[in-house]
Amino acid sequence: MAWRLRLAPEKTNINFFAHQWLTFGGSMALMVAAFVLWGVMGLNFGIDFKGGTTLRTDSTTVVDVGLYRKTLEALNLGDVAINEVFDPSFRADQHVASIRISAVDGVDSISPQTLDEVKAALVKMDPHLTIPSIESVGPKVSGELVKSSIIAVAVTSFAIMGYIWLRFEWQFALGGVLALLHDVFITIGIFALFQIKFDLTIVAALLTILGYSINDTVVVFDRLRENLIKYKTMPLREVMNLSVNETLSRTLMTSLTTLIAVGSMLVLGGDVIRGFSFAIFIGVFLGTYSSVYVAKNLVLFLGLDRSEKVRKSGKGADHEFANIDA
Repeated sequence: MAWRLRLAPEKTNINFFAHQWLTFGGSMALMVAAFVLWGVMGLNFGIDFKGGTTLRTDSTTVVDVGLYRKTLEALNLGDVAINEVFDPSFRADQHVASIRISAVDGVDSISPQTLDEVKAALVKMDPHLTIPSIESVGPKVSGELVKSSIIAVAVTSFAIMGYIWLRFEWQFALGGVLALLHDVFITIGIFALFQIKFDLTIVAALLTILGYSINDTVVVFDRLRENLIKYKTMPLREVMNLSVNETLSRTLMTSLTTLIAVGSMLVLGGDVIRGFSFAIFIGVFLGTYSSVYVAKNLVLFLGLDRSEKVRKSGKGADHEFANIDA
């Protein structure tokens, strides 16, 4: 008999509702905390959303953030953020810094003359310094990017809700989308708490989280629908527990393999994709948790009229859209 790796026993009988006020209630509390952090601390918007100019410096001399700041203060540039960049792929004598010069009201980005002054001042401070990349984004463009990002997340959520509604029922659709928003909002709250740079790559990560999380949730919902037909007299709570237990091994295996891949990107991928990888890593973890503890709880609270479903379909299916091949 072939040996197969199992992260969970072939048959489990875990009561996922045993501590629902801790698991589900804790999730709701974290969502509220995320909103508070978002409102109080705000997000550390990257240049994509804030506007301004970012310079990346490269030198064989160790980065002295204080010296960099002192050098640029003489130019009266306004809000300047200087960070040393670390990456395992850098040479032993390679020292990289990121200098962000935020846009000033009414000015798209720093002028070419000011940019030349900045480069001259930095080279004078460190003759070994080079500036391999420069990015500029105006406030008008950044404002449009914020609006487009919000629309992208909202449209994706509504599209997913529509599909789940047709494939299952409205309770599943609402529960699934609220579970997705749980993942997204808590991820954003973590970014606000640690003031991690929030740019367009993070928006891409949030959209990826939506797709990954709903895939995990649909697997549970699909098994739940099958079991609702199979066990017509079993209480809804027990059918939900059974469905999650039956898909637990698949859920854990999928999530673990994804986390291994994303974790490798997080550790070895470099600073350019570190924020993206971190968002995906947190989102996959939250998506797995919400598929097991949040989505089904929401469906349970919304309720399912099982007798009405059987009566309407009349074909052994759970509802009128069940035979759609999607």
